[in-house]
Amino acid sequence: MESDCRIPVACCRPRVLVLHALFWGLVSLRVFGAALLSEEKSAAVKPVVAPCWLLEEFVVTTECSQCNAFQSKSWAACGQTGYNREEYKSCRSAMMEEHLFWKFEAAMLALTAVFAILVVVRQRWLDRLASDKVRRQIESI
Repeated sequence: MESDCRIPVACCRPRVLVLHALFWGLVSLRVFGAALLSEEKSAAVKPVVAPCWLLEEFVVTTECSQCNAFQSKSWAACGQTGYNREEYKSCRSAMMEEHLFWKFEAAMLALTAVFAILVVVRQRWLDRLASDKVRRQIESI
């Protein structure tokens, strides 16, 4: 009769969790540290930058057109010049993009932590169920 003697996976789990936490902690320190260093450097020297629509290429969505009588009376842009000339100059800000990126990274890190905790809790619950089942089987003998 062969015995099914195996090393339980649960005994190794704390070490693996500690190693994972250490690894991801070091990765986070490296990433966030680099971001903080770049912010410190950029905060020290703030050059005056022209608006991006002056420096970058842009697309004209509609050409200026002469306003009709109704538009001249109702639209402010038409009232001044007689031409429909509404300008929309919207540019993506590098600083805004960076902040959005770090918000996303923080959200993903938080979700990772939450789901890692859920996995550990569920695994312990399943281990407890298996242990109870084995205990009941042994008691029934």
